[in-house]
Amino acid sequence: MFRTNTCGELRLSDAGREVTLAGWVQRIRKMGGMTFLDLRDRYGLTQVVFDNSSDASLTEAANHLGREYVVQVVGTVAERTAKNPHLPTGDVEIIASALTVLNPSEVPPFTIEDDTDGGDDLRMRYRYLDLRRTPVRSNLELRHRMTMEVRRYLDSKGFLEIETPMLVGSTPEGARDFVVPSRMNPGQFYALPQSPQTLKQLLMVSGMDRYFQIVKCFRDEDLRADRQPEFTQIDCEMSFIEQNDVIELFEGMAKHLFKEIRGIELTEPFVRMPWADAMKFYGSDKPDLRFDMRFVELMDVLKGHGFSVFDNAAYIGGICAKGAAGYTRKQLDALTDFVKRPQIGAKGMVYARVGEDGTVKSSVDKFYSQDVLRQMADAMHAEPGDLILILSGDDVMRTRKQLCELRLEMGRQLGLRDKNKFACLWVVDFPMFEWSDEEQRLMAMHHPFTHPKDEDIALLDSDPAAVRADAYDMVINGVEVGGGSIRIHDSELQAKMFEILGFTPEKAQEQFGFLMNAFKYGAPPHGGLAYGLDRWVSLFAGLDSIRDCIAFPKNNSGRDVMLDAPAPLDQKQLDELKLEIAPIEDK
Repeated sequence: MFRTNTCGELRLSDAGREVTLAGWVQRIRKMGGMTFLDLRDRYGLTQVVFDNSSDASLTEAANHLGREYVVQVVGTVAERTAKNPHLPTGDVEIIASALTVLNPSEVPPFTIEDDTDGGDDLRMRYRYLDLRRTPVRSNLELRHRMTMEVRRYLDSKGFLEIETPMLVGSTPEGARDFVVPSRMNPGQFYALPQSPQTLKQLLMVSGMDRYFQIVKCFRDEDLRADRQPEFTQIDCEMSFIEQNDVIELFEGMAKHLFKEIRGIELTEPFVRMPWADAMKFYGSDKPDLRFDMRFVELMDVLKGHGFSVFDNAAYIGGICAKGAAGYTRKQLDALTDFVKRPQIGAKGMVYARVGEDGTVKSSVDKFYSQDVLRQMADAMHAEPGDLILILSGDDVMRTRKQLCELRLEMGRQLGLRDKNKFACLWVVDFPMFEWSDEEQRLMAMHHPFTHPKDEDIALLDSDPAAVRADAYDMVINGVEVGGGSIRIHDSELQAKMFEILGFTPEKAQEQFGFLMNAFKYGAPPHGGLAYGLDRWVSLFAGLDSIRDCIAFPKNNSGRDVMLDAPAPLDQKQLDELKLEIAPIEDK
């Protein structure tokens, strides 16, 4: 056999045993007539000792090893003289009696250690080497443990794991599809699923009652830290339920994962916040509640005093940063520059400090009396030593989103966004529709299969923009980790929904007739939720990006630089698929 033990399991109780280990050479150190080799595998690292006085030829062979050589070592477990308390195997070492080189290695392009000298692009190009590093490997081990716990939890709740196809029809509502040409059906295309939405609804019509799947999904959209073109969902659907049933069951799953994976017992019910309140007080449908700093609207206090920026604004709002009155002018100028960045788009920022004596000093002092400034401080619940930051604008929603970015930046600067602290909530009562300037029509905020709240159904004819959805998102630390809704199970209501979204009856039948027809055969009330597995893992691992919890991720341009994909097809393949490539214009 290649090994009797892994490089992470030997302990002092094994002293005196002869063992065989196999793995990669992490590093070699020569000290006088002795050579020390750190041997690494997935399970850990063990020190191996070669003694020149015992076997000079064996030590000489060890001296010629390089980093990342794959070797097999036979030796006896002994107690280390200089123990390493930072290693699980730090009390022992192997006194080598035999060494076999299983495979040499070229010098790797970056150091394969916890703190590597490899940049993102280099590590992505040699991802198979990057995966040997402990932090990256640990993320994949965490991902494995989480998927096992997910399956265990859902199995205990009566769910069946059922696979749905990867080659489906295109669904234009939502993000852009990745499409796949069909050789056997020239001129026709499959799409890779953005989610198994309609298929899991059909599983409910078929009587499966409780379905789940840990499934790959695909969206051809712009990338950011928490997005990849392909991602993994914990996709679930249930029959004969209402919104509260879904929320309670998947809140239970979240608490189960926190307890089993992070050792954190969450006993209190998660906050449930209406979407309207989330936007009003935090400017985001995924508010970070690890810290307070809620928005306070200041229109009544600050308008009408001769400061035209405020007098002409449709919205004036502020946040109170506790204990931050000591911010310097340089720091405040940097915050002003921050909100004026093109991706945020504010025109400026007003600030005010509350002094220890209760007086308020503001950057717009000349327009406001001390009485008005104190009214503002009282409205903000500001105390001596606090800093007030104010934004205004002619678009209420846009200005709130700008204030949201400022709030998050202040939370970061003040150390309030601790990755070891978790604030969980449900955002509920989303709008059913949102207006698209590009399409010049109402679009489904979630998807066209979401059920409107029963009390708002009458508004579908008179005021569809005011209709709220039976939709819900779980948010943790400002990250949407999952979302879902109660689904429409009535074919007439579904047809009405398509009508509002601008579908002709013929177009709706062409694209979704299979689902509406299925509803005619006894569809049960149903709903579900999908968690983003990548986001859950990155949250528990304390990562800023989901890339390092995915074995082979894409870069920010959607490219796999290791496989050099996407790539052109050769002409023979194009001919088989009956495809022609249009000229690509220079950007």
